[in-house]
Formats: sequence, structure tokens, C-alpha cells
Amino acid sequence: MNGRDENQEPHGASFLVWETDDESSSLLRRLGEHIQQFQERSGLGLSLGPSPVAFPKEGWLQQPLDPFNASDRRFFLQRYWFNDQHRASQDGPVFLLLGGEGSLGPGSVMRGHPATLAPVWGALVISLEHRFYGLSIPAGGLDMAQLRFLSSRHALADVISARLTLSRLFNVSSSSPWICFGGSYAGSLAAWARLKFPHLIFASVASSAPVRAVLDFSEYNNVVSRSLMNTAIGGSPECRAAASAAFAEVKRRLRAGGAAQAALRAELGACGSLGRSEDQAELLGTLQALVGGAVQYDGQVGAPLSVRQLCGLLLGDRDNCSSPAAPYRGLRRAVQVVTRSLGQRCLSFSRAETVTQLRVTEPQVSGVGDRQWLYQTCTEFGYYVTCEDPGCPFSQLPALPSQLDLCEQVFGLSTSSIAKAVAQTNSYYGGQTPGATQVLFVNGDTDPWHVLSVTQALGPSEAVLLIPNASHCLDMAPERPSDPPSLLLARQNIFQQLQTWLQLAKESQVRSGV
Repeated sequence: MNGRDENQEPHGASFLVWETDDESSSLLRRLGEHIQQFQERSGLGLSLGPSPVAFPKEGWLQQPLDPFNASDRRFFLQRYWFNDQHRASQDGPVFLLLGGEGSLGPGSVMRGHPATLAPVWGALVISLEHRFYGLSIPAGGLDMAQLRFLSSRHALADVISARLTLSRLFNVSSSSPWICFGGSYAGSLAAWARLKFPHLIFASVASSAPVRAVLDFSEYNNVVSRSLMNTAIGGSPECRAAASAAFAEVKRRLRAGGAAQAALRAELGACGSLGRSEDQAELLGTLQALVGGAVQYDGQVGAPLSVRQLCGLLLGDRDNCSSPAAPYRGLRRAVQVVTRSLGQRCLSFSRAETVTQLRVTEPQVSGVGDRQWLYQTCTEFGYYVTCEDPGCPFSQLPALPSQLDLCEQVFGLSTSSIAKAVAQTNSYYGGQTPGATQVLFVNGDTDPWHVLSVTQALGPSEAVLLIPNASHCLDMAPERPSDPPSLLLARQNIFQQLQTWLQLAKESQVRSGV
């Protein structure tokens, strides 16, 4: 079942350069990928002692393409990484980091909770790349016939299959506790793995896990708006007002057309035409994502802009702050910072170009997986960020219908089917009341995604941590001397929770005579 020579390239995958002309609303995902890669590169340079850190190893698992149909003999190769330098014994714990909607590199087993905590308990650390992302893409491409094998339920089946196979490969004792870790969508998977397979997964730490699927995610921008006013992270009411003024100026110039619109296109890096309302919505959606990204990834290593830096730009022209163009100039500078940091020539593209890119069924091993993730939002989660609430400081475009139309244009999926899929996801997993035991939900209250997670304890064995002024998955980021006390305390609480669980596991091993 295991696999292959680790130097072989998985079939169905090819190495391609990052494409920058993808759907404009994927900016948030691009930021996340950029930060992850930056932190992985940083983490691999660390030394934990006088001798250099052992480089993690890569492996491949042969997994069924359709785990729910025993007569289907097709398979794909799923990548995993492992770090066994701290492993103390066969009956020690296994820390399994789950991959989400992107590629996993060697840094996945060298940083974050599993790698940091492994020396304490002599744990084996393994990370598992999600099917259809990174290099774990089945042969046959990404057409609809293939994508029907892409879902969170398929991913959980992979986790369980991997757990059983890896137990044999690494000679793991049957009494060893397996603990899942994950952040964002992968955090949801970690929680759901414990929920659905408690006999195989002993416990889970779910960081920034949006376990409630939602069609219209207007709450996202509500949190962004609040965070822009949060003085603890460099925000202020003036900053929020400046953001609102900058968007009003963008909309004014779009309405003006002609030379004003042409100048706007050049200044904000819109590579497509802005003549059509749908193309204007693409630009406005990407600008919202830029501001949202500053909040979502505030203060993280590798993030191009923090809230403090963004507010500094928006409020920079203090001598001329009464001019409506002053905040716009700050937004323009913010665009330049982000596009330079991501190595992108353009900020946004025409809607037609977006749709064309998303219809490409050849695997794009860029790590970003825009087509795949769009498919999962259309068939499971929704998560469409809107700004239609009266208090939202940005633009009401793109509205929900245009985002749902993308599912129709790319995959032929109707709005009613998306709404039904979102409801089914919440019914299957339980939304924000999943009822899992031995799961720790960790969130930061400035992260816009925390409103879809579990932030209130549902019982003694379903614990929560809500970290003040912390952004998306910040608890998983590499430790820094500048980390605030609230973050240090949260990591200490995660350690203590693991200690409690592993003590339970040890007592269970003693009772069973292991």
C-alpha cells in the first residue's frame, strides 16, 4: 500500500510556475500561500542545537480514488512528510498535521504545534497533503468527472486510510494516541476527523477552523470593519473612515468613466478592462480582499501588510487628510506593497479572464488550487464574502449573485444546489455544535473566520481558546520574541490540554497492559 521511491514524481502532476492571472478574489488565498511558504523557508533554517536539524523525509501513499466504492480499483498517490528525529518509542504519540486547500512542504513537519511539542512527548510528526492539491493530484486532470472525488468526506477517508497504513509502515503501537492538528479548512478537518472517527483519532487541535458552512459570509467584513478600529493592533475609527473614503473614491472614479477610469486602472493594477460592471466588481472584490487580508493575517511573519501599516498608509497624508483623494492614495500604495510582495504584475483581471482561468482542467501545481477550492465552496461550504450590510465600509460589489454565478459559469452548478450543499454540510458535521469530544478549538478574535468556528465551550471535553487581538492561525505560526503575552498564554494552554489528553492515553495504555 505504501508506495514508491521518494524521488519519483507522482503521475498526473507536473511542475508549473505560479500563474498570477487567476480569479481576483483568490488574493486572500494567495496571501495565505505566500505567508505559509515564507514561514516554511524560515523554519527550515532553524537549528535546535549544535548539530543541524535533520531534514524531513517525503513519502507517498497509494490511496483509493473513490474510497466509498470498493469495486472502483483506481487510485492516486498522496504525498506525506515525516519527522522522526524526536520519536522515542513505538507506543509514543503520533502528531498528524492535516493539509488543506494548498500544497504541503517539508516545513509542515518542522514548525507549528506538532514539531514544537514533539520533543516533549517523543512524538512522531507526520503531515498529509490534501487530495487534489499540491502534488497529490490524481491522474486525469480536474474535469467534473474527476472533481466529484474532491470533498471533505473524501479527505477524511484519506486521513483514516493513511492513519492505518502509516501505523504499519512506522511500526506504531496499536495503543499509540494519534492527535490531529490543522489550521483553517484543515482545522475543520482535524475536528471532523475526531468527530467521525473517535476510535482512530484520539484528540484534535483545530486552529481557526470555520466549521459552519455559510452561503453569504457577510460577517467576514463585519469583523474586518471592527478590527480596523481596534487600537490594540494599530487601528482606529479614523482608519476605518479612511478605508471607507478610499473605496468611495474608487467607486466615484469608476462611475466617471473615461480618463478617470483609465487612470484608476493603471494606478490600481487592474490588468483587465473596467468598462463592464462585472469587471469593476472584480477589482472592488480584490481591493476588499487586500484590506481583509491585512486583518486576517495581521502581524504574521511574511504578511505584506499589517493593520497598523495599512492604517498608516490610509492616514499617511495628515496635512491633506481633508482631501477625498488622500485615503485613495494610501490604498494605491497598499496595492503596490501587496502586488510587489506577491510578485504579481496585476491586482485583478476581467471577469471573462477569471472564468477562462478557472475552467482550465490541466493540473496547475502552483500550490494554490483555485479551481479545486472554488469547486469545494460550490459543493460544500459557500464562504462567499459580501459587503451588503449597511455598516460595511467597502463596496457592495461583488454581490452574492455574481459570486454564485461563478459556480454556474465554471461548473454548471445552480444557486439552489449550492444552498442545498451548504445546508447538507452543516447537517452532516453539526456546524458550530459538532458534539465532538477531545477537540480544542483555537481562534483569534481579530480573525474574520472566527465567527464560523466554535468560540464558546460546549462541554468539558470540547474546549475553546479565544486569543485577544490574534489573527488567522496565529497560534500555529513560528514563535517570536515579540509575541504578545496573550499568545504565549494560549500556546501554554494548548500544551496543557495536550498534557491532559496524553495522560489519559497513558492511563488507558496501563489499564490495557501495554
